[in-house]
Amino acid sequence: MARPKHREHHKLDRIGWLRAAVLGANDGILSTASLLVGVASAQATSASILLAGVAGLAAGAMSMAAGEYVSVRSQADSEQAELDMESRELRDDPTGEHKELTEIYVRRGLDRALAHDVAEQLMKHDALEAHARDELGLSVTMSAKPLQAAGASAVSFASGAVLPILAAVWSPRAQVAPITIGASLLALAVLGAISARLGGAGVARSVARVVFWGALAMAVSAAVGRIFSVAV
Repeated sequence: MARPKHREHHKLDRIGWLRAAVLGANDGILSTASLLVGVASAQATSASILLAGVAGLAAGAMSMAAGEYVSVRSQADSEQAELDMESRELRDDPTGEHKELTEIYVRRGLDRALAHDVAEQLMKHDALEAHARDELGLSVTMSAKPLQAAGASAVSFASGAVLPILAAVWSPRAQVAPITIGASLLALAVLGAISARLGGAGVARSVARVVFWGALAMAVSAAVGRIFSVAV
C-alpha cells in the first residue's frame, strides 16, 4: 500500500525574515507616503517633494537596518549566553542535567521510566541541543539572525518607499497628495493581504488594520503640512 503523503506545511520557519520584511515594507510605504503628503500639503515644489522622498528612503532604509540589527544582535547575544551557561552545566553536572531533562518530559506527560530513557538517548545524540530546545525553548528555526533581519528590513523598506515616490512623481502637482494617499493605501492593503497569507493569519483583519493606521498617519501628516506650511 502506498503511504499517505504528509500534507502539513507549517510556517514557523518564515517568522524571522517575514517579520522583518513585512515591517520594513510597511514602514517604507507608510513613512515615505506620510512624508510626501506632508510636504505636498505645505505647497512645496515638485523638486522638493522628490528630494524629500529620496532622502526619506535612504534614511529610513539605513535606520531600519541598523535598528533591526542591534535588536536581533542583542537577542542573539542573550541566546548565546544561555547556551554557554547550559554547556558549562552539562560539563560540570551531567547527572543533574539528565534529571532536569527527565523531569521536563515527565511534566509533559511521559511516565518516568520512558522520560528517563528519552532524556538519556537525546543527551547521547546532542545534549546541548536537547537542553536548548526543551529546557530553554531555543531552536534553529527560531534563532536570531541579525544580518538576515537587517538586510531584509533595509531592502523591504526601500522597496516599499519606492511606491509612494513613484506615485508622487507621476502625479499632477495639484493631485500629489490624494494620488499618493490612494496608491499607498492600496499598496498597504496588498501588503497586509500577502503577509497574512504567508503567515497563515486572517486576511480581512490584517488588511483593515494596516489600512486604518496608514490612513490615520497620512491624515495627520497632511494636517501638519497645511497648518504650518512647512516641509515636514
